[in-house]
Amino acid sequence: MSAEVVLQTEPVGRRNEHLYFALRNPKVAIGLSLVLALLLLGLIGPFFLSDSPNEYVGPKSEAPSGAYWFGTTYFGQDVFTQFVHGLRSSYLVGTLGGGISFVIGLAVGFTAGYRGGLVDEVLNMITNVVLVLPALAVLIVISSYLEVRGVVTQAVIIGVFSWPWVARAVRAQTFTLANRDYVDLARLTGKRSWQIIVREIMPNMASYLLMSMILLFGGAILFAAMLDFIGLGPANAVSLGTMMQQSMAWSSLHLGMWWWFVPPGLAITLIVGALYITNVGLDEVFNPKLREM
Repeated sequence: MSAEVVLQTEPVGRRNEHLYFALRNPKVAIGLSLVLALLLLGLIGPFFLSDSPNEYVGPKSEAPSGAYWFGTTYFGQDVFTQFVHGLRSSYLVGTLGGGISFVIGLAVGFTAGYRGGLVDEVLNMITNVVLVLPALAVLIVISSYLEVRGVVTQAVIIGVFSWPWVARAVRAQTFTLANRDYVDLARLTGKRSWQIIVREIMPNMASYLLMSMILLFGGAILFAAMLDFIGLGPANAVSLGTMMQQSMAWSSLHLGMWWWFVPPGLAITLIVGALYITNVGLDEVFNPKLREM
């Protein structure tokens, strides 16, 4: 009876301990606050804006004012409206692109690490092939040949080529955990392979998986911004990257229209930087040796 109580309460106690230190870690608090604040602006903001992001609503090249908080573009479009819609598009790309690469990486890594043998060799070969491909160059080539480029299409392309490093790391840890006593005991009870992976192996990698998901999310946003900046962004949507691309294409820097390119560039920097800070803070939370006294 006492053994059952220990087995049931130990994971809960560990989760409570991690939550306790996470709420008190300044890096986690600052990073998540920035990410969530921009996310809420991107989700809620468009409902309070009556204009579409590409609509010509005011005077051309207007500096920030009470009427136009972030000014207007060279063509008279409201920069703040574009900024809010751009946040939504960028977060959507990060969520879909990072989620796709996360799922593929986990499926490949767990399967290769748990099965071993020929299955591991084949999956490891595929992982190495995708890993050595210049991801940005491949994304540029594929995006340039697409006739219709949308946010979802861009996210799928990014997700398909961003998973190898996660798969390799998950595979290596699965190799180690697959030989533990509690995994052998689960096999003896007749559990299926996927049940053992989900219930026995995956919970012991939860902290690493969470941090990997954050890095993939930020990487997808950064990849999308680079594609947008070189003119390979979505043709039917506004994103932070397309805002920067348009501002540079129409010489906003030379014209002194800083309000056109500073907000999207600053937002991308804040999102990616905040995710990195959050990841560092979570590393301190999950690793007692790194916690600040």
